[in-house]
Amino acid sequence: MQTFRSLVAGAALCALGVASAQQPPPEEPGWAKGRPKTDTAMKMAPVPAFPIPTPANELPTKKFKLPPGFKVETWASGVLDAREIREGPKGTIVVSTLFVGNKVYAFAPGKREPKVIIDKLPMAAGIAFDSKGNLYVATNTKIYRYDNVEANLDKVGEGKVIYDKLPGGNDHSWKFIRIKDDKLYFPIGAPCNICDPGEYAKIYRMNLDGTGIETLAAGVRNTVGFDFDPKTGDIWFTDNGRDWLSEELPNDELNHIDMKKPGQHFGFPYCHQGDLPDPEFGWGKSCADYVKPAALLGPHAGSLGLKFYTGKMFPAKYQGAMFIAKHGPWNRTKKYNGVYVAWPDGKGGAKVEEFMTGFVENNAYLGRPVDFHVMKDGSLLVSDDHAGAIYRISYGGK
Repeated sequence: MQTFRSLVAGAALCALGVASAQQPPPEEPGWAKGRPKTDTAMKMAPVPAFPIPTPANELPTKKFKLPPGFKVETWASGVLDAREIREGPKGTIVVSTLFVGNKVYAFAPGKREPKVIIDKLPMAAGIAFDSKGNLYVATNTKIYRYDNVEANLDKVGEGKVIYDKLPGGNDHSWKFIRIKDDKLYFPIGAPCNICDPGEYAKIYRMNLDGTGIETLAAGVRNTVGFDFDPKTGDIWFTDNGRDWLSEELPNDELNHIDMKKPGQHFGFPYCHQGDLPDPEFGWGKSCADYVKPAALLGPHAGSLGLKFYTGKMFPAKYQGAMFIAKHGPWNRTKKYNGVYVAWPDGKGGAKVEEFMTGFVENNAYLGRPVDFHVMKDGSLLVSDDHAGAIYRISYGGK
């Protein structure tokens, strides 16, 4: 009898084992799609932001290196997860956050202490002011408008939803927004590392009431930085290349939208960096059919904020140039990042140079630049979501 019971028990365990074996494995996050099963690659994952800001006396500010005549200082510390920077008509500096902060900060004119004006708003990354001083905040699902914010910093209210049809999700769903001529510009990033994106992977614009949506560009995997050329009105944007193809490929891209030709396709997911067909989606496609990058920004650079320099403080060489924040790679053995500058060549291309370094030490990030804002005096603010700080770059000559 004991033997029979043992056999039954054993059979039951085997059945459980079969049932367990038939359970589907946990679904991989989107960023892991295509990851090689090597020991080195399996250890790589997105770099987590610090859960608290770096203390002011421990910030890497003194380690930064810039061209002769420039200097950098800590403009503000204690700005957890600092992302986009915008300025209201009355001089209030507003800073957004992403995964860690879930809030929006404000600095009243002349103040350097961050004040939380919006809290517990997940992925509150996209921010922009209209000409009337209303603040627009874009999450991954909705776009809100907060009226007359600068006069109500102690109580900005709930915000009015002007658009609630953003697709949400996690991969590349956060927003970078700008407003120009009463139009709000925003991207919808690819919902994956590499896939057929459908109606995703595009840059759009709409009226400030959420109507009149237009497509400006397709084939844009994930842009988290764009600005308008002050001379032509054209849009220049950074775009993050796909992961896991190799450590050195593909490059991030600097791209240019000719506003006389809206709706052009920039290649994703079929072609990367202008000349590299995707091994899965590139079959039967030609890179010649898509808009070529204006410049390549390096492999897995995490290229984010882009801002045209419109001030007068910096030397003439930099006036009209683009400042670009390379946040830095996570799926690459050797880390690098920093602030770069790019000059349009007048033919749709651009020349790119290194401008500010010192964010990496012993192959680890001390800080990670995200976005810029040109102040009225011509100095340049730089946000750092890793260290939770904002730096100010100025020029005083040699």
